[in-house]
Amino acid sequence: MKVNTNFPGFNISAAGLSIQRKRMNLIAENIANADVTQTADGQPYKRKYLEVVAQKNPFVNNSSVQLPTLGLETTSQNQIANPELMQNNLSGSNSVPVASEVVDQKLGDLVYQPDNPNANSQGYIQQSNVNVVTEMVDMISATRSYEANLTALNSSKQMVKDSLGI
Repeated sequence: MKVNTNFPGFNISAAGLSIQRKRMNLIAENIANADVTQTADGQPYKRKYLEVVAQKNPFVNNSSVQLPTLGLETTSQNQIANPELMQNNLSGSNSVPVASEVVDQKLGDLVYQPDNPNANSQGYIQQSNVNVVTEMVDMISATRSYEANLTALNSSKQMVKDSLGI
């Protein structure tokens, strides 16, 4: 999700909010299906999680695309220790977070339930590999990360608002 290209802080926070929302949706789905022992394919429900990887942004390293630069004027050579590093940091981020849904292939526990219609010939049934306690810990982590990104977005918004008042 992209909010505004003029303010990279908004885009970073928006990407974080989007990823944490997807993560919370998957956790809610896992908790809802924790007791499902047989899905449409005949297997128990398998836990899903979100894998987030930062990929290189092809536009930053592309020589045909001109990124906006901020010219810094200095009155002394000692004002900025490394102006090239400062210029690279101001010209934009060079990575884009990409989230992909992954299915956990671990097997769940075998439970002896001979009365269950899904039980095998020995009376055992394969349970889902979802651990509700782990999912709740992940939910708390995702909620805190969401709140942190929301705070960062509000701070960026306040800085822009204050700078317009100058």
